[in-house]
Amino acid sequence: MDHPGPGPTTDQLPSRIRALFEATPDDVAAMVRSALGDHSTELALPPEPPAGGLPVETALSLVTPYVRGAARNLGDPGFLAHMDPPTPAISWVMTLLAASSNQNLLHPDTSPAARDLERSVVGWLAAAFSMSGGHMVPGSTVANLTALWAARELTGATTVVASSDSHLSIRKAASILGLGYRSVDVATDTSGRADRPPARAMSCDDLDRCFTATDEPLDPARTVVVLTAGTTGIGAIDALSVDDMATRPAWVHVDAAWGGPLQLSATHRHRVAGIETADSIAISAHKWLYQPKESAMVLFSDVAAAHDAISVDGAYLQVPNVGVLGSHGASAAALAATMLALGTDGIAELIDLAMGIADDLAARIDASPELETFAPHSSGVVAWRHRHADNARLQSELTGAFVSTVQIDGDTWLRSVAANPMARPDLVVDAVLAAAANQ
Repeated sequence: MDHPGPGPTTDQLPSRIRALFEATPDDVAAMVRSALGDHSTELALPPEPPAGGLPVETALSLVTPYVRGAARNLGDPGFLAHMDPPTPAISWVMTLLAASSNQNLLHPDTSPAARDLERSVVGWLAAAFSMSGGHMVPGSTVANLTALWAARELTGATTVVASSDSHLSIRKAASILGLGYRSVDVATDTSGRADRPPARAMSCDDLDRCFTATDEPLDPARTVVVLTAGTTGIGAIDALSVDDMATRPAWVHVDAAWGGPLQLSATHRHRVAGIETADSIAISAHKWLYQPKESAMVLFSDVAAAHDAISVDGAYLQVPNVGVLGSHGASAAALAATMLALGTDGIAELIDLAMGIADDLAARIDASPELETFAPHSSGVVAWRHRHADNARLQSELTGAFVSTVQIDGDTWLRSVAANPMARPDLVVDAVLAAAANQ
């Protein structure tokens, strides 16, 4: 019987391809140094990849501008716009190292250590929120979906109730899970009041009215309530304490993608008081924990029950697959290194600094007769506007600064989010005033 000859070997790979897989630390350092030093803004990808490949230096130079030179500098002193922060260099290194080993946490065989790393890092943060554990996910959209899935499985709930200002992922998750969705309208117009309290968020009274509405009452025992700690538009924080609710729903989930880290600051944790009474919490580490994108987590008060409810076994798996994701990488590595380098005090200092930047911005706005804030900020998100200019046009005409916009009661307001620790409110306010003067 004839036997096939030996198959292809590494030696048969072209040297340029083999070099990509056998790069030394010095080779990688040179590539990183070259890419970090490349500030080109020319976007010139070819219409299709070349058949024979390109030299590494050329490939890097073609792609780098898309993610560096032509990218928005989120750490620019004039950038005070979105919930997207600059990232510390230590997170770049750990993200690179995680990619270099490409561990897959779906299976212990491919992640003999990274699974333990994720468990430890999630445990650090779970303890701060009085949760018993959870797991990493790519973002709060998946975190919210996972939490509502667990709620449905454990309680038999059929309806989700959330504020009209809740994140769009809540409605998407309800639809995916076949759950009914009810939005509770929340009044936001405080601009006409002399004392202007913080922009109103959903309260226990709103929920009580929703449960007892004469036209379509809800059964609390079949209802999941989603509370928000930091709405995307104005950063409003719902009343979070389950203990204050006259009627306890089947499950309470807190979407704390933005405002959750306030819990880590002794100065500001009162703003999210009651978050520890929830059944589940979503946190986006790629916001106020300063991580690269696709770093978030879902936490549970009873992680054993929740994980058991959303686990699926498979013939090729050694352990059940928990949650929505199948394969996922060691995204906890960058978060672990950052938290170890900063320490709990350093994390709190960053949160306090961000809130101070928002306070400084609001004070400068209120000091100008041409400007006004919508309401005192609750979580570092300041909605403001020029009283006499076209604010939508104003935002597009800024020089040396960048802000976003938000629609409130049909009007366009400027929106500044204190996610950049290098931001200078004076530059931003001066840029807005200068742009308005030129309209």
